Amino acid sequence: MTDAPFSQTRQNPLHGILWMLLSGLSFVGVTGIVRSLGTDIPAAQSAFIRFAWGALFLAPSLLGVMRAGMPKGVLGLHLGRGVLHVAAVICWFYAMARIPLAEVTAIGYLNPVLLTLGTALFLGERLAARRLAAIGVALVGALIVLRPGLREVTDGHLAQVGAACLFAGSYLFAKRLSALVGAGQAVAVLSLVVTLGLAPLAWAVWVPVTVAQVGWLALVAACATLGHYCMSRAFAVAPVAVTQPVVFLQLVWATLLGALVFGEGIDPFVILGGAVIVGSVSYITWREAVLRRSRAVLPPE
Repeated sequence: MTDAPFSQTRQNPLHGILWMLLSGLSFVGVTGIVRSLGTDIPAAQSAFIRFAWGALFLAPSLLGVMRAGMPKGVLGLHLGRGVLHVAAVICWFYAMARIPLAEVTAIGYLNPVLLTLGTALFLGERLAARRLAAIGVALVGALIVLRPGLREVTDGHLAQVGAACLFAGSYLFAKRLSALVGAGQAVAVLSLVVTLGLAPLAWAVWVPVTVAQVGWLALVAACATLGHYCMSRAFAVAPVAVTQPVVFLQLVWATLLGALVFGEGIDPFVILGGAVIVGSVSYITWREAVLRRSRAVLPPE
C-alpha cells in the first residue's frame, strides 16, 4: 500500500498535529533507549547494529532498487551522503550516552537551520534578510543551550553540535538526490551504505553484546522508522506552519523522560534555547512555504 501524493491527500490540520505528536514520541523513544544503553557499547558499534536492523527492515526496497538500477551519477551522491551520515550517527550515539536527553534534543533542532544555510552556501539558493535573521536567532538559541564560558562544554556537547552539522550535510545530498530518485530508493540505499560504512569502524572497537542489547537496538531502528513515517504523514495532511511548532513538544517529552527515568535536572536555559531554535525553524519553514506558493501562482513569462 502506498501513500497518496500530497496533492491528492485531504488536508486535516488536527490529524497533522496528531501525526507529528506521534513522530515526536517515537524519536524520544529512540533517544531514551540509546541513553539507557549508556557507554557499555562503543558508539560506532551501537550505530552499526541499529542501521543493520534498519537495512534488514528495508530489504524489500533494496531488492527493488537493485533490480531497477540507478540513474547515471547517482551512486556518487549516495556514497557522499553515506560518508557524512556515518560520521553524524557516530557523533550522535556518542553524545546521546553522555549528555542529558533535553540537551541532545535542543541542539538537534539546529539541523534544519544549518541545512537552510548550507543550501545557500553550496547549492546557490538565495537567502533573504529575514531568513538570515532567523538563522542568527537560531544560533543565539544554541548559545543559550550551551552557554560556553558559563559552564563546561563537554565532548558530548561538541559531538552533538558536530552531529547537527554532519546531518545537515547529509540532507544537502538528500536534497540533490530528491530531484533524481524516489524517496524509497534514497532511504533504502542510505541504510545500506551507512551499515557498510560503519561495519569496519564497529569491528575495530567491537565488544561482546547481549541478546537484550541487540533487541533494544532493533527497537531503536523500529522507532526511528515509525518516527519518519509519522512525520511524512503529518506533512501530507497539514501545512508545515501547523506541524512545525509541535516539534517543540519533543523537547518537553525528552525533558520529562530525562527527569523521571534518568534523574536528569530540568535546565530552564535548555528549554528557552530550544524554544528559540524551534521558533526560528518554524519561521523559516513558513517563509519557504509562502515563497513556494507565490512562485506557483506567478504567470508564465
